[in-house]
Amino acid sequence: MKKRHWLILLGLALIVGLDWFIQAPDSRSRQLNDVLEMQASAKLKSYPYKFHVMKVSGETAVMSTPRNVQVPAFKALAVLYPHVNTKDPNDPAFIAAEQLLGDVQSEARSIVLTQPGIKDVRWELDRDWLTAHYIEIPPK
Repeated sequence: MKKRHWLILLGLALIVGLDWFIQAPDSRSRQLNDVLEMQASAKLKSYPYKFHVMKVSGETAVMSTPRNVQVPAFKALAVLYPHVNTKDPNDPAFIAAEQLLGDVQSEARSIVLTQPGIKDVRWELDRDWLTAHYIEIPPK
């Protein structure tokens, strides 16, 4: 019976390790994320959502974003700025929050694009972050 428990634990450990290996960013992504952190302005560093490179495919860096056509900005902004009325698109605080999101996202993109070997950035919805903040995501 004890041998069986150890085999089950070993199997679970292997599954967890394999899952981590599959999802872990490659060394190029880690390097780009380090550069992004070092070169970010104070505004980008203090922003409540951390943009990051998820993977590199050829000369394209795939970066995370909390918004896209499927998940509009107001849903992410409601989490990032709970005090802002995100249901009123004319609210000056909402407009400012939306502008700031665009500014920091653009800055993150610009930093990554200045790196050697990167010619393009493709945005990919940060499903993990959205799920962790209870934002419903349409299936892929």
